Amino acid sequence: MMPTFRVLSDDEMVQVHEASVRLLGKTGVRVEHEGARKMLLKAGATKAKGPDIIKIPETLVEECMDLAPSGITLKGRGGKREVVLEGDRVNFNPGSAAMFIRDYETYDIRPSTTEDLRRFVLLTDALEFMAMQSTALVASDVPKALGDIYRLYVVLCNSDKPVVTGAFGADGVPPMNALLMAAGQGENKAPMAIFDCCSTAPMMWGDIPVQNLLDCADLGIPAELITMPELGATSPATIAGAIVQGNAEFLSGLVMAQLRRKGAPVIYGGSATTFDMRFATPRLGSVETAMLATGLAQMGRSYKVPTHAYLALSDSKTVDAQAGLETMIGALIGVLAGINNISGPGMLSSENCQSLEKLVIDNDICGMALRLGRGVQVDAETLAEDLISQYSPGGNFLANKHTLKWFRTETFMPSAVIDRQVAKKWKDGGSKDAARRAGELAEKIIKEKPPAPLEKGMAKDLTVGLLKAAEKRAVKASELPLR
Repeated sequence: MMPTFRVLSDDEMVQVHEASVRLLGKTGVRVEHEGARKMLLKAGATKAKGPDIIKIPETLVEECMDLAPSGITLKGRGGKREVVLEGDRVNFNPGSAAMFIRDYETYDIRPSTTEDLRRFVLLTDALEFMAMQSTALVASDVPKALGDIYRLYVVLCNSDKPVVTGAFGADGVPPMNALLMAAGQGENKAPMAIFDCCSTAPMMWGDIPVQNLLDCADLGIPAELITMPELGATSPATIAGAIVQGNAEFLSGLVMAQLRRKGAPVIYGGSATTFDMRFATPRLGSVETAMLATGLAQMGRSYKVPTHAYLALSDSKTVDAQAGLETMIGALIGVLAGINNISGPGMLSSENCQSLEKLVIDNDICGMALRLGRGVQVDAETLAEDLISQYSPGGNFLANKHTLKWFRTETFMPSAVIDRQVAKKWKDGGSKDAARRAGELAEKIIKEKPPAPLEKGMAKDLTVGLLKAAEKRAVKASELPLR
């Protein structure tokens, strides 16, 4: 028996789909990319009143719905670290493109640098329950014109896990794909990375994300179509209405990807959130955000495509009780909902700040959530009826072979961050809280763990690819902190 969580019944999912399709056919979606508009019109879409608004008929949606693959297998550098996005398999990765990092020593939130990104990548590489890397931080010491490509360069130089990334500009995907090819993507015969392509709520696709989406389709790169309805701000204030809107935005992106290339791999992504009317801020750690993510992922599963959500993160500005409870709520619900790719561990300040110590704590949170998702195994051996009879009443099971076999797999063993010692031992160890223990563990891992070794000639190939991209974007090599 595997525990599950749903927010929509089968009948309600049908209602959401029908409402989404009606929206696309009646109201339409704004597509700011001229080539995509022409492609849609040629396929049977029609123009609507207003600039760049395209109505997509139900027949075209239905035509494209079954074309995308139901599963995606990723392989990291060197063909290692395989990740499967399919069915109810759940994988975690840190969220992408935070502008700030919480400094472990000073507790300040400051702009992140190349060194911060390198350290974050090394830590992520070592953490068991982070199945994938992400281009987690924007390096403020690198020219903005090369920021997207440089982030991927740092990840590929230091880790052999698959990566979730994305381009900042309309010309970003091809040079980033060149880096992936230099890192052996073609030899893997499987994609090494996922690219995020974000719609704009409500019901818009900008020129840059559409170009990225089309480039991904051309190159066979999985595109994560991230919709971002914000309850009461950029979407209706009802959860059902926000799911309808986000679903319509996804379907329009799906249609564009499949018209570009039949069978283009796409992921039903989401960074849905609620809106705090008191402070005019997003609430990514709220339980309603997790409910929204679950509803959207249910729709994705009904379309038989892999799913994604931003969860297991916090709106807190520090590593405190709020950070823990919001992260745990998101991780648990994401696992129970069977969301294939969950982005967010390590993140604070509503998706805009990363924290090394929070990432270490979150690794344990994700491990616990995954353990819950495995459920309870019930068979003759686990029921242990004869064993109970043998040691009852009044015995103990400590030295039994059955205990030695099962205690490590049946019970999740967290890192040293989770303190379960007697109070005296905790006090003798310095009375440290979880954040301090996590920070110390993060520093130890980063100090002792070398980067994942590069194959012969790969470092040079990656640097050449970066410098070619820099030349095209008028960035001098002297402005780049090369590996």
